[in-house]
Amino acid sequence: MFEIGFHTDAFNSSYWNFEQCLAWAQRNQIRFIECGAIDGVSWIHGLGYQPHVALWEDPLLLRRKMDRFGVSFSQLDAAFPLSLPEGATLGVEYVLHTIRWAKLAGCPRVDTTDDRNKPSGMTDREAIGHMRRIYSEIVKIGEAYEVVVNIEPHGYYTTRPEFMAEMLGFVESPYLGMNMDTGNTFIAGENPLVFIDRFHEKITHVHVKDVSASLAAAARGELTGIAVSHCAIGEGVNADNIRRCLELLRDRGYDGVLSIECEGQGGPMIERSLEWVRRVVAEVEQVHE
Repeated sequence: MFEIGFHTDAFNSSYWNFEQCLAWAQRNQIRFIECGAIDGVSWIHGLGYQPHVALWEDPLLLRRKMDRFGVSFSQLDAAFPLSLPEGATLGVEYVLHTIRWAKLAGCPRVDTTDDRNKPSGMTDREAIGHMRRIYSEIVKIGEAYEVVVNIEPHGYYTTRPEFMAEMLGFVESPYLGMNMDTGNTFIAGENPLVFIDRFHEKITHVHVKDVSASLAAAARGELTGIAVSHCAIGEGVNADNIRRCLELLRDRGYDGVLSIECEGQGGPMIERSLEWVRRVVAEVEQVHE
């Protein structure tokens, strides 16, 4: 029912390249990988110190390399903050380029989101209208390429259920979905279970992310998202929520990838996370049987 993957953000601090992440996935028997899309040339990526893919790389050749490792994309991260004014120019082009590249790379989903702050000079209604126009455009291309455009709760609007509901209704299409994130919803002061219960029909991909006790005490309700879990998953204050989220996803019929988003520390922390997630998934699925 559940497949386990991971986001290569885990190895940002280790300055790994994408191929090192593929090798780690193979060693740990992980079949799915998620990474960021770079639309252009970056010196740190070009020198081999960044675990993401650039859209100038040939997607078919990369797909063949991934096949040799037994790993496929679950999602590409194109999370430019679309609520900003630049979302209509830089953001749209970035997402559209990623969708086209994803199709050739065999990736079924592209992730998007909004900014952590309310855009300056816009009312809420203006910002929502701005994003409605953007998503109407990018979902049209998603439909043509058969690539799902996901919205992730990560910013000012997307971590608020009332706004997320409106955004998921921008376009009536099976190619507009939601990337659930257990850590972002929690750090934003929301209940991850409420998000799953309300939006389960739109969830096509899930980020599994814990929150350390110190971060929760200092910033819960102040932040709208975190890049990765800064403690091993299962060792933070969101662990019980994650278990209950998996039970609820099971009960609501979710059949897809659980993408681990955790600081890797070169391997040890994400390996503890993987062990915990695998154990909990086995327990949740066994109860279901």
